[in-house]
Amino acid sequence: MKDRGIRKKMIGVVTSNTMDKTAVVQVTRLKRHKMYKKTIRSNTKYIVHDAKNDCQIGDKVRIIESRPISKLKRWRILEIIDTSGRDLVQDKIDDTTEHLK
Repeated sequence: MKDRGIRKKMIGVVTSNTMDKTAVVQVTRLKRHKMYKKTIRSNTKYIVHDAKNDCQIGDKVRIIESRPISKLKRWRILEIIDTSGRDLVQDKIDDTTEHLK
């Protein structure tokens, strides 16, 4: 059996899932400034493959590197770690649409 090598894994939050079998995951990293030694937070968005359409906006997920699936998709969802963010997102949506009723 051929070894595929070490694949990168990251943890992020789902920010969009409007596309079929695709989600956008935002990964937050902490970097240290070389000169000033201040910790800087940087965000990167990855377009990932969600084969079962399981994840919702606000879910905390673990993603893993994979072969290119499309022009922009090079990652796929390995597992959903936490779904508690769904409630927060739903509350915000309810608050913003309340005045429309």
